[in-house]
Amino acid sequence: MSAEIICVGTELLLGDILNSNARYLAQQLANLGIAHYHQSVVGDNPGRIQQTMQVAIDRQAKILIFTGGLGPTPDDLTTATIADFFQTPLIEHAAVVADIEQKYAQRGRTMTPSNRRQALQPQGAEILPNPLGTAPGMMWQPQPGLIVLTFPGVPREMYRMWQDSAIPYLCANGYGQEQIFSTSLRFWGVSESALAEKVDRFIQMSDPMVAPYAGQGEVRLRVSTRATDAHTAARKIDPIAAEIMAIGGSHFYGQDDDNLSKVIGKLLIAKGQTLSVAESCTGGVLGAMLTDVPGSSAYFRGGVMAYANEVKTHLLKVDSQLILDRGAVSSQVAEQMALGVRTQLATDWGIGITGIAGPGGGTPEKPVGLVYIGLAAPDGTVSSMEYRLSTHFDRELIRQMSAKQALDLLRQKLLNQ
Repeated sequence: MSAEIICVGTELLLGDILNSNARYLAQQLANLGIAHYHQSVVGDNPGRIQQTMQVAIDRQAKILIFTGGLGPTPDDLTTATIADFFQTPLIEHAAVVADIEQKYAQRGRTMTPSNRRQALQPQGAEILPNPLGTAPGMMWQPQPGLIVLTFPGVPREMYRMWQDSAIPYLCANGYGQEQIFSTSLRFWGVSESALAEKVDRFIQMSDPMVAPYAGQGEVRLRVSTRATDAHTAARKIDPIAAEIMAIGGSHFYGQDDDNLSKVIGKLLIAKGQTLSVAESCTGGVLGAMLTDVPGSSAYFRGGVMAYANEVKTHLLKVDSQLILDRGAVSSQVAEQMALGVRTQLATDWGIGITGIAGPGGGTPEKPVGLVYIGLAAPDGTVSSMEYRLSTHFDRELIRQMSAKQALDLLRQKLLNQ
């Protein structure tokens, strides 16, 4: 038995609003182990909404989940359209009218006549309470074997209503007995295709299922299974995950909510060491990533945004003649930036980044996407790496990936220290 998500709103079709509700609901359905094969977005038009409903029912969907179109304005047509589809009259609920009046009174306002429309629900439908707004939803079984759930389009209202009422309702109707459990294994420095080849025998499995995802230089492998409880799921997932981690080797860096900044923080804390950074082309991106981690002040001292050459030479003590001879974008300058910030901020580790983020400024010898990362270690040794990104990448992607590459370079050094 499967569910379909139907998001109502012309503003979604026009791209004026990001459809975050569909993503949230898809994740929630997976958590409940409810199959979900189709999503639809439809404008504020009764005929097209009903066509979408008919298609979903013809596909044997047993749960129809609607978001949007529950407000008091004339284009909020979802409830009336659903009732008309099932040829069911609308009934005004006095308790809903009273709730709306109270919420308006708390804001020092008077409920308008149009707001009474929000108290109309199909006869026989159960109210899906909205503690955060004035638009309630419905929980309804208009015909045997079919459940209809409606939610307002405001994400925070929909999230609360789903958690408070929809999940218990679905579980009471026999859903959610088995859930989908999963773990995401995170890798850096290996392509999706190369990693997929190494773990192909796992990707071919049906249970647990292994699926690759890639984005911004990172590859994730999601290992998932359906089970009645977390312990049963772990018995199936953990051995497969352990084998994949071993195959990934040093490219594997973390699981689930881990990111490179968090992993770096844990390693530095474990070793009792500190870090500072000097950034040119990344313009503070690396520092922002590091300070996004709560508690990062325990190991991250600060950074220097050394965009101009004068800042490199005056604050970081980079040799001005070296810049003239090699250029600001060079391995030697990256190394001196790393050593300079380590010395100036008195930290164990120092990172220096210099490169060409584009879209202009590149040459045949030094194209857009060329980045040098310097690393100064606690023992005083300095090293660097050349990092070349596609000239087709935009400026922000080059900055983001360069900062992450710098973190991974430090991660590898910390692991081998």
